[in-house]
Formats: sequence, C-alpha cells, structure tokens
Amino acid sequence: MSLPALSRRTLLLVAAIVPLVLLFAYVAVRSGPLAPTEVTTVGVAKRSIAPALAGIGTVQARYSYRIGPTYAGRLQRLDVHVGDAVKAGQVLGAMAPVDLDDRIGAQQAAIASARAALQQAQARQRYAQAQAQRYARLAQQQLVSEENASARRQELDVANAGLAAARDDIRRLQAERDAVQAQRGNLMLVAPVDGLVVARNADPGTTLVAGQAVVEIIDPSSLWIDARFDQIAAGGLAAGLPAQITLRSGQDHAYAGRVLRIEPVADTVTEETRAKLVFAGLPDPLPPLGELAEVTVQLPREAAMPVIPNAAIRTVGGQRGAWKLVNGELAFAPLALGRSDLDGNVQVRKGLAGGEQIVLYSEKALTANSRIHVVDRIKGTAP
Repeated sequence: MSLPALSRRTLLLVAAIVPLVLLFAYVAVRSGPLAPTEVTTVGVAKRSIAPALAGIGTVQARYSYRIGPTYAGRLQRLDVHVGDAVKAGQVLGAMAPVDLDDRIGAQQAAIASARAALQQAQARQRYAQAQAQRYARLAQQQLVSEENASARRQELDVANAGLAAARDDIRRLQAERDAVQAQRGNLMLVAPVDGLVVARNADPGTTLVAGQAVVEIIDPSSLWIDARFDQIAAGGLAAGLPAQITLRSGQDHAYAGRVLRIEPVADTVTEETRAKLVFAGLPDPLPPLGELAEVTVQLPREAAMPVIPNAAIRTVGGQRGAWKLVNGELAFAPLALGRSDLDGNVQVRKGLAGGEQIVLYSEKALTANSRIHVVDRIKGTAP
C-alpha cells in the first residue's frame, strides 16, 4: 500500500531538514557561540627575577652659579651671551662705578694729609722727649725747679698721645680706602668656575638691586637627572644601583648611569619618591636643562618564587588573579603579586605554589563555567 502524496512530501522535507539541523548543531558546538573557548596555557615556574623600576625625570645641573652685584647700581657692560663657555676668573661684565673712583681719590688725599700730620707729631714728640730729658738732668743738678721738669714731662705725654692718634688716624683712613677699593673690585662680575652660560637676565644700562642675578652659569660636568618613582613600587630603591637613562631627544639610545642618592623628602601630592641619577659618561652634545628623560633602575635580584607572565593576570570580582586548570576545568586563583621585571614576569607571593598550569591567553573573557580548548596558538593572533 502506498503513502499519501502529502506524507511523502513531508518525509522528504524532514529528510532534508534533519541533516541541516545536525550540521547546524555541529557547527554551533564546534565553532559557534556554544563552541569551547580556545586558550593557551603556561606552566608556573619557581625562579628568581631581576626586577626593574621605571620612572621619569628631567635634566638638571647639580651646580649652578647666579652672579650679580653685591650692592645696587647700574650695569655698565656684559661681555657674555647664553651658550658661551667661560673660565674660572674670567671677567663677564662690570657695574658702573658711580662715585667710587672719586671716593678712592679722596681717601688717598686724606691718607697723604694724615701722613704729613704724623710727621709733625713725630717731630713734636722728639722735641718734647729731648726737652723732658734735658730738664730732668737740670732738675737733678737743681738748676731748674721741679715744676719746670714736670711740665716738660707732661708735654712729652701729650706729644706721645698725639703721635699715637696720628698713627691710628692713618690706619683708619687706610682701612676706609681698602673698603672702598674692595667695593670697587666687586663691580667686576667674575666667573667662579669653568662653566657654561645658561641665562643672561639683564642688559647694559639696567638698574639692579643687590643680589640680583645678571648671569647664570652651570658646571656642565655636573648634569644629573631629577627622577620620580611611584612610591608603591619604589621599595628597594637605593643609592649605587645601576640605571639606564633615555633622553626624550634620543629614544634610540640609552645612557648608562647610577642612582646617586634618594631624596629625604618625597612628593606628598603625587605620592612619588624622588631620586638623583648621574650619567656614567656625559652625553655629547649635552642635553638642554629641563629635557625629559625616562629612567630604568635595575633593582637587586629577588629570591626564587613562583613566577607568571603579566599577560596571565585577570581581574574577576575585583580580585586580581589567574585562571588555573584543575583536572581540565577552570578555577580562578586570587593572587598576591610581588615585583616584576622588564620581560613581563611577575612574582606570585601567595596563591600559586609552582607547577600549576594557568591560562595565558584566551579568545574571550572566561568564567568558571566556560568550556575551553587548549591550543598552541589562538587563531588570528600573531605567532
């Protein structure tokens, strides 16, 4: 007996649809939304790492000298410009002397007059001394009265006092002249060291106050980096540690250096630790002051402990950790992390003992219920 035509058509339709449904289910399970997530794994190894600390800083001069007048006046001349190299003792400029030359001349004339007065006092003293001695002999012979001999001794005392006053007057005038001459010498703006002019703050004719800087000089051999490091990661930072310094103007070259000192005062606003780093050899040409620099300090090698790649760290429920494989299933392990090195390896202080397998990369975010498929490399990623 034959089936009705409608039933035959239905069977044929079902026969065509069932393979399609099975194919769709297979595709959905194998490569669709229901497919397992492809992951790559890595083993947790216990080893030692050499952590590094990165920071940023600016080029500064350790020694700088601001040269200016010691009293108010007018700048007469200035012979150097920014960028000029100067030698220790070189005259850079001068202040206008105003009336100092006249005052020195007046002091010289006063000293000459005082010396003439000294000669007169010396003559009076010699005369008074001779008279006192003569009258003393005559008094012994009773040829003059004792009153006359006493008067001559008094005249000698007066002459001695006048001679001492004349000498003191000369010393006073000489001291005043020396003071004016020293003031006159301070009109010269002199370089205290060999250095480089980095600032010229006034031009001839400018009226300056005492202590105002006219020229600023730095010692080029004293360049250093004023660096800043995050306080959270700055543990272990110490003087003497080796460092690499990369200037903003030369990203393709790193200069060797070392940590000179850790500043005793940190920045409370940015929560950074400050340090000074020096170059092992000065860059040529010298970088400008204030140029930014990236610094990397090599910290002492740490003791061996579990280490994982930084790429394996995930944040789940506000906790940092890693997905580990337990009997083929996923389990999230919260971790207490330590230091990291420049290769992206991070210490695990708590949460892993070593020897476990953890997920390194995954196609998408994982959950504890995710189905996974371990592969050597995730499709579509760089080898």
